[in-house]
Amino acid sequence: MGLQKARIRLSSPDYTELTEICSKIVDVAKRTGVKHSGIIPLPTKKMIVPTRKSPCGGGTESYEKWQMRIHKRLIDIESDERTLRRVMRVEIPEKVHVEIELKE
Repeated sequence: MGLQKARIRLSSPDYTELTEICSKIVDVAKRTGVKHSGIIPLPTKKMIVPTRKSPCGGGTESYEKWQMRIHKRLIDIESDERTLRRVMRVEIPEKVHVEIELKE
């Protein structure tokens, strides 16, 4: 069986955990000696929720804006089955969401 291309998309609200997992995946690719295109940052999605400061209706309207940022990264690996198994073994925290898409 030949090499196939795996596209790994990672997203997380925690920037440090995301960077750590990406570097582990790239490290696995380097150790197995397959071609990879490194950690490509995608645009950060900002989810903003405005809430009123005052619990009652009186007074002036003043708002607080809370936001959650979703950081995204993309890694392409030309991999065989052995490399993919090693990538799957990398321990991923609960906050990090991973998608692996295989292409021929």
